[in-house]
Amino acid sequence: MSPRVFRSTLPLLLALITVSGARLFAQDPAKSQPMEGSTTDPAAHAKIGLKPPADPKLPTLFLVGDSTVRNGHADGAGGQWGWGEPLVDLFDTSKINVDNRAIGGRSSRSYIMENQWAETLAFVKPGDIILFQWGHNDDGPLDDPARARGTIHGVGDETKEVDNPILKIHETVHTYGWYLRKYVADTKAKGAIPIICSPIPRKTWKDEKVVRNASNYGGWAKQVAEEEHVGFIDLNEIIARRYDALGEEKVEALFADPHTHTSRAGAELNAECVVAGLKALPHDPVAGYFSGKGKAVAAYVE
Repeated sequence: MSPRVFRSTLPLLLALITVSGARLFAQDPAKSQPMEGSTTDPAAHAKIGLKPPADPKLPTLFLVGDSTVRNGHADGAGGQWGWGEPLVDLFDTSKINVDNRAIGGRSSRSYIMENQWAETLAFVKPGDIILFQWGHNDDGPLDDPARARGTIHGVGDETKEVDNPILKIHETVHTYGWYLRKYVADTKAKGAIPIICSPIPRKTWKDEKVVRNASNYGGWAKQVAEEEHVGFIDLNEIIARRYDALGEEKVEALFADPHTHTSRAGAELNAECVVAGLKALPHDPVAGYFSGKGKAVAAYVE
């Protein structure tokens, strides 16, 4: 191209570059929007300072789950809280430890694969109790390059071989139910008591009712609990009934994002529902450990 032709076409080239750049810049923010909750969930393998039970001589109530149980660093970042933090106030910590070892962004599979479960098990002793709540992060691609945390739907023995792009290993992925059964078996092997919870409901409404998950993760969790003869707290249904009674307008204040993570008030309501579910068990293993505030919570009645 001659200098004269280049000078004559330069304005047009600059205009095209400017327009294309503006379009690209306009698209970038949308592409880079974080997934809901990812601003408070720790990154994969992040060490978030989980501490051992406060008094090893006391029995311990362990909490294992995702960000709806322990959000981020459990400091209310973004206004988001998991129910595991206010649950402590419902127990007499001079009689029992409440150790919230849930980690945001994890699934029933990834918590095990990252050795978080092995670290928790190391603290478990006979007579301890472990509450499990999984499901929110289990529904995703098995080899997702961003998280690789999905599990196979259902409770069967199906498996799939994948190359885990996060851990850089070849992995056999199992069903959601298989992982729950592993948690139960490992807990029993330590002489401790496993209790399975269905996942808390999202803020999703249909016909003026909160959508339940009994047809998927809630139902699968219940099935495993029944087959393994362990305690089951239908946290999804217990909380959903509270939301239904309150109505959409009042429930709005119980959430700190569009539909998943609760505010402090929402976490406190959910914690009360956990205690209501515990008290409804045929044999409540923590019956003698409630604080005055916990004693005031009524047992859930179906």
